[in-house]
Amino acid sequence: MLEAQLAPVGPATALACRDLVVAYGAHTVLSGITLEIPAGRWTAIVGPNGCGKSTLLRALGGLQSPRGGEIRLGGRPLGAWSRRARARRLGWLAQTPATTDLCAAEVVALGRFAHGGWLAHRDVDDEAAIHRAMVATGCLRWASRRVSTLSGGERQRVHLARVLAVEAGVLLLDEPTTHLDPPHQEDVARLLRQQAHVGGVCVVSAIHDLSLALTADRLIVLGEHGLVGHGPVREALAGDWLSQAFRTRVDVVDHGGVYLWRPAVRATADD
Repeated sequence: MLEAQLAPVGPATALACRDLVVAYGAHTVLSGITLEIPAGRWTAIVGPNGCGKSTLLRALGGLQSPRGGEIRLGGRPLGAWSRRARARRLGWLAQTPATTDLCAAEVVALGRFAHGGWLAHRDVDDEAAIHRAMVATGCLRWASRRVSTLSGGERQRVHLARVLAVEAGVLLLDEPTTHLDPPHQEDVARLLRQQAHVGGVCVVSAIHDLSLALTADRLIVLGEHGLVGHGPVREALAGDWLSQAFRTRVDVVDHGGVYLWRPAVRATADD
C-alpha cells in the first residue's frame, strides 16, 4: 500500500489578529480585521492616506490597545507575553523616530536593551549584533557622530539599524524608506527581503510608494472601509485590490518580472 503523501508545509504564522477593532475616541479606524502573517516573508501594507496603515502596525505591536478582537504573537495572545519577552520578539520602527543627541552607535545599541536592561553590560553577542546591523544598513562609518548632525536619510538608516540589532523574529516598520533617495530605498528593500528569506523573519512594513511595496512578497491592502485583501502580490494584482482600495484605476505593469505602478498622468512634449 502506498504511503499517503503529506501536504506541503507553508510558512508558519508569526503574527495574527482576528476581528480586530481599533478606535480613537468615537472614531473607529479599523474594524473586523482578520490576518495571518507568515514568518519568512516580507509583507507590505498599502492603501490611501487615513486608511489605518500606521494604526494597524501599532496595534499589532501592542503600542495601541484595540477596542475589540485578538492579536497573537507566535501563537500566543499578545498580552500573555511579558514586556521584556515581547520586546525581544518584536522590533518597531516609528514613522518619525524621536530626536536625540546620542551618537549613532549608542542609538543602535538601544536595540539590545530588551536582552539585558539598562544596567547590563554589553557582551560579545550584543556587540556583534550592533556591528551586523550597522554594516547591513551602511551606517557604520557614522558610528561616533551625533545623530542630530546627520541628514534625514542617514538618521533613518541608523534607526533601522537599531531595529535590526534587536534580532527579533518580527519586524514592524512604519515607512522605513522615509527620507531615503531611490538607490537607498532599493537597498532597504533588498535588506528587508534578505531578513525575511534568509533570516526567516516576519517583516511587516507600511509603504506609500506602490512600486516599492510591490517588491514585497505579500500585500495587506486597506481601503476606506477596511481590509480589501491580504495575500501574495500576484493574487492582489489579479484581483485588482489596489484599484478597489484607492477607488481609482491603478495600472501595474510587469517589467521583466518586476511589478511597477504606472501613473495615469502623461508627460507632455516641450514647446
